[in-house]
Amino acid sequence: MEKIFNNTAAAFALKSDTELDRAYFLFKMIASEPLVRIGTAVTNFALKAHLPVEGLIRATVFDHFCGGTTEEDCLPVVEKMFTKGVSSVLDYSVEAKEDEAEFDKALEKTLKTITFAKEISAIPFAVFKPTGFGRFDLYVKLGEGKTLNLEEAAEWNRVLNRFEIVCKAAHANDVALLIDAEESWMQDAADDLVANLMAKYNKEKPIVFNTLQMYRHDRMTYLRKLHTLAQEQGFYIGMKIVRGAYMEKENKRAAEMGYPSPICISKEATDINYDDAIAYMTGHIDKMAIFAGTHNEESSYKLMKLMKHNGLDKNDNRVWFGQLYGMSDNISYNLAENGYNVAKYLPFGPVRDVMPYLIRRAEENTSVSGQTSRELNLLATERKRRKLEE
Repeated sequence: MEKIFNNTAAAFALKSDTELDRAYFLFKMIASEPLVRIGTAVTNFALKAHLPVEGLIRATVFDHFCGGTTEEDCLPVVEKMFTKGVSSVLDYSVEAKEDEAEFDKALEKTLKTITFAKEISAIPFAVFKPTGFGRFDLYVKLGEGKTLNLEEAAEWNRVLNRFEIVCKAAHANDVALLIDAEESWMQDAADDLVANLMAKYNKEKPIVFNTLQMYRHDRMTYLRKLHTLAQEQGFYIGMKIVRGAYMEKENKRAAEMGYPSPICISKEATDINYDDAIAYMTGHIDKMAIFAGTHNEESSYKLMKLMKHNGLDKNDNRVWFGQLYGMSDNISYNLAENGYNVAKYLPFGPVRDVMPYLIRRAEENTSVSGQTSRELNLLATERKRRKLEE
């Protein structure tokens, strides 16, 4: 298959020279683990001390990785990306909130993005995190099979109600809804909840999507079991397939608590697991839909080949490629230029509240081997190409 991801002219067509230079500077900083560690500590201190740093953050790391502070703030970015065929998933990326008012606010934001998705063709999905709608420890307790007390049971009913409201709205508006995955020790409760909602709202087509983190060695077993359940109960499966986002935390907790790590033994095993999931779903695409969330070029090529092998059109609506805004533009824009369905996760929210997300992004880029160096090489190539054209 023709290699398409080295076309930097297409990848960075929307970036001005200034934006290209800023991106290069940011990834140069992220490439240094000590700088990321120091920068994280300084930023957290400055925000807690209410120092006037939000403007600086907004002009640098925030604007590179986020679409804006509100949904409306994101629309110029959404429209700009769509001129090159790249869609957007508006992601309210406020994390680490634990009170009912914040959960209700996350519900309100998700409902608003569903409305946006219904009205704007450039926004094909809505998305939320389970812990955006309920307290982390509540999922953990349920996943461990423990009995909730009366207060917790009432709290869980409110969580169920939020999920029900948003899935019902997605179904009514014919908007696909991605539900992100989180740490393994809370995920069982979320999986059970989402499977029940799939059974209810995916009778005609995939509307509700769960997420599989394929660095977990048990996820293929889970997918096969869910497929059996879907065949028995007559519903479609929607699934976002990713490698995973909490590896260090997962391994650390397993070691501290003395249980086997849920993480695959190696990066190679994770890659095989990821590709197996994609192959399984494309092989059963008549009853499934895939959102392939990956920054891995090889996995993207493999999915392209599977689509061709299975006779799927490049723009078959049951198969989407997804990347994060501010990363892997060489994959996103070149896929779109070649006719594939592509959507960027576009985080938004108040600068202060989105900082935990941005810090996690920086730490992940530092820890993922080759990711940052690839970004730097591509940006350097494009800067050089533009200078030669002057």
